Amino acid sequence: MRARALARRPAVRLTELGFGASQGGNLYRATTDDEFATAVDTAWDAGVRYYDTAPHYGLGLSERRLGAALRHRPRDEYVVSTKVGRLLVPSPRTAHLRDPAGFDVPATHRRVWDFSRDGVRRSIEASLDRTGLDRIDIVYLHDPDDHWEQAAREAVPALVELRDQGVVGAIGAGMNQTAMLARFVRQTDIDVVMCAGRYTLLEQGAAGDLLPAAESREVGVVIAGVYNSGLLSRDRPPADAFYDYQQAPGDLIDRARRIASVCETYGVTLPQAALAFVRRHPAVVSTVVGVRNGSQAAEAVRRSGVAVADELWDELAAAGLLAAPPPRDVPV
Repeated sequence: MRARALARRPAVRLTELGFGASQGGNLYRATTDDEFATAVDTAWDAGVRYYDTAPHYGLGLSERRLGAALRHRPRDEYVVSTKVGRLLVPSPRTAHLRDPAGFDVPATHRRVWDFSRDGVRRSIEASLDRTGLDRIDIVYLHDPDDHWEQAAREAVPALVELRDQGVVGAIGAGMNQTAMLARFVRQTDIDVVMCAGRYTLLEQGAAGDLLPAAESREVGVVIAGVYNSGLLSRDRPPADAFYDYQQAPGDLIDRARRIASVCETYGVTLPQAALAFVRRHPAVVSTVVGVRNGSQAAEAVRRSGVAVADELWDELAAAGLLAAPPPRDVPV
């Protein structure tokens, strides 16, 4: 599997397909330890070497499971990213309840926003303890939408300090919007960003601000949410498909189906095209796909390996289904 180095941190190389571990935190429903371990093993055997997690995912469950699944692997052969900004604070009064944030786990902790220098350090220390790893390769600020001042003035300098000390390999921010990510790229000393859902076959907003800024500053872009919460994940989107974590509106379902019809004439499926589209942009270093079990991991690998003819993008653009054809494929 191809890998690309971060221009600012060449020692950090990401495979073009990354493993998203949110479902290892029991996102929406329970996942067993064996299911998740098999997913990691399947991805590893296929060449995936980039794994992304966060304390937010299952109140630390995802980090614990990912660390356990990778612990016996050669440490220099894979990259792990996690996130800071939400500290997990014990909450014995709610331990008998379920986590209200969409993860099927007991609410034994509560999330507390904290982008302070101390909060960043405490979060990374806790992540190292949960994963059992000796280091974190990439640390992202996690959804700092309402916390720009503290994130830019305290969290980023704290991460720069840790990066310079060799505690972490690269630093960045991960969000579901592009405007603030572009601001982080332009105004702070970060190496990589994770953009979820804003550069896909259905949305190319990132092409207007984030991607040009990232190219200019040589900041790597990791694309997540490539299926827009499910709308692009099936060959033919169903009427109850989700988009951006909610029921998809009818006009978007219709548009996705029209894109699928064009894809079929070129012998590719909608999800295969969704993965191929984002990886064509020269600023994109990896695409992270969430998987729950071995079969989903194997399917993600199969989809990512499908070549797509340039003519498909031209036809989608001509039909008004794509703002513009993506850049030609970039040699690695």
